[in-house]
Amino acid sequence: MTEPAIAPPATAAGPLPAGAPLLAAEGITVRYGRRTAVSDVTLAVSPGSVFALLGRNGAGKSSLVRCLLGELRPAAGRAWLLGCDAWRERAAAMAEVGVVPEEPNAPRAASARQLSRFCSRLYRSWDTGSFTARLTRFGVPLDLPFGQLSKGQRGQVSLALALAGSPRLLVLDDPTLGLDALARRSVFEELIGELADRGTTVFLATHELAAVEGIADRVAILEAGRLVVDEELESLKRRFRRIRLPAATPALPEAQLAELDPRRRTVQGWGIDLVVASFDEERFERLRHAPGGRGAEASALTLEEIFASVAGGKEAA
Repeated sequence: MTEPAIAPPATAAGPLPAGAPLLAAEGITVRYGRRTAVSDVTLAVSPGSVFALLGRNGAGKSSLVRCLLGELRPAAGRAWLLGCDAWRERAAAMAEVGVVPEEPNAPRAASARQLSRFCSRLYRSWDTGSFTARLTRFGVPLDLPFGQLSKGQRGQVSLALALAGSPRLLVLDDPTLGLDALARRSVFEELIGELADRGTTVFLATHELAAVEGIADRVAILEAGRLVVDEELESLKRRFRRIRLPAATPALPEAQLAELDPRRRTVQGWGIDLVVASFDEERFERLRHAPGGRGAEASALTLEEIFASVAGGKEAA
């Protein structure tokens, strides 16, 4: 492969004030003709955190990611990338950002080794040894053309390229879409290992809710282009709970249930199953002591169950 001439590395983004977000959206709106894909989204990714952006297919995740990376100019609002305007100053920031796109897009004729050699000229802190060791560990051929690799292997190459530059920020856009279970697991195992080793800041747009639950600090949910949740994961799991009332309950204590903000109500043979969004112990005790609330039981929900209650029904999960 003949490698093109390489421009000097872009000037890296300068130091940020303590606690300033590495990635931020400020009122971003994206339109394609008359269709609004993203509507007035504001969010911020703190240094050292893992921020997970969740949403159903078509919710607007990829459009938002493209704006945050300066690849797409929003119809309204601004994106900030390592303190730089993502659209106007993208080159200054990208030298310290690793990206894993939804669809790996390296030249099909280039091998992983050639891609590493090419990228090493673009990043000041390129680590060829860790790149090679990572792919060797997962059995990815270093000298086979990219186009001949399996989709899982191409994903591993993309992740290895993103990490070899020692980025301050790692952005992943649904990196496991279309992969089998073993390939998905290997991607997240590698990501978890990287976080443990270096504490890299991560922004992850994904539909892999079970994997997110084990690594994310903060979760945002897009629904039809609108941000409907943006919260610390532990806080989200504390306030969303399942409440079960036995079939013998003569009448539901609606006033006490309203305090808990019920989102879903299902009648079962054994009683009534509810998902509530404003759980706390005091409110739950008022429910249990109200007429009709005796026998109520509360239990935790998985992130997948919370997502389903927020993003539009069981099919959302």
